[in-house]
Amino acid sequence: MLKRNEFMRNRGETIVKSSKLIVKRVRTILQGVTYHCYTRCHGLKNMLQGKWGKQYFIEAVKMCQEIYKFELIAAEIVGNHVHIVIRTLQDEENIAHIMQYIKARTAEKYNKATGRTGAFWNERYGCKIIEHADDPEAYLFRVLWYIGYNPVRKSLSSNPRKNDIGFINCYLTEGHELSIPIKITIHPWFYKLGSNFAECVKKFLEYEDAYLRRLDLYFS
Repeated sequence: MLKRNEFMRNRGETIVKSSKLIVKRVRTILQGVTYHCYTRCHGLKNMLQGKWGKQYFIEAVKMCQEIYKFELIAAEIVGNHVHIVIRTLQDEENIAHIMQYIKARTAEKYNKATGRTGAFWNERYGCKIIEHADDPEAYLFRVLWYIGYNPVRKSLSSNPRKNDIGFINCYLTEGHELSIPIKITIHPWFYKLGSNFAECVKKFLEYEDAYLRRLDLYFS
C-alpha cells in the first residue's frame, strides 16, 4: 500500500495522497524542436473573445519575447482558447517556462483590470512536438492552416487572413509585419517548399486547399 506522500519526477509531476495515486502526465521537454501548444480558459468561458482578453494575451506574448529567446511560429486567439506554435532554441528557455510565463502574465493582467479573482486558465497547457510526427514538415503546414482556420470555424472570423493575430499573412506576403506588437518567425521548413518566396507560398497554399477539401468532406 502506498503511504501518504508527495514527490516530484523529472520534468513531470506525480502526486500521491491518502493512498490514492494521481498521476499527471510527464511532459517531454526538448530544445531545438517545434511545439504546437494549446490552452483553454477556465470553465471554457470566452474570456479571450472580448477586448481585454485579446489585449492581455498579446501583451503577455510580447513580454515573453522580450525576456526569453524562442521563435514564435504561429499564434491565434479562439474565444475560449489559444493555439501557439513555438520553436525552442538550443541552450535557451524551455517550452514549460515560456508557456507558464505567457499564461501567468495574461491571467494577472486580466484579473487586475477586471477585478475578478480565481483561475483564468482551465488546466495545464497541452502540447505536441511536431518533429515527432510521421511526416513532420507536412504536419507543420497542416497545423498552421488548422490554427488559421480555427477562428473561422468558430464564426469569429471570415478568413484566416483577417484573424485577430493573422499570423498566416507572414507566410503569404514576404516581409509582412503584424499590426500588433509581437513577432512571427517563419519556420525554416517553409523555405524548403520552393526556390523563392513566391514558390513557397504557392506550395503552402496547396495545403490550404487540402485542408478546405477535408473540411468540406467533414461537414457534407
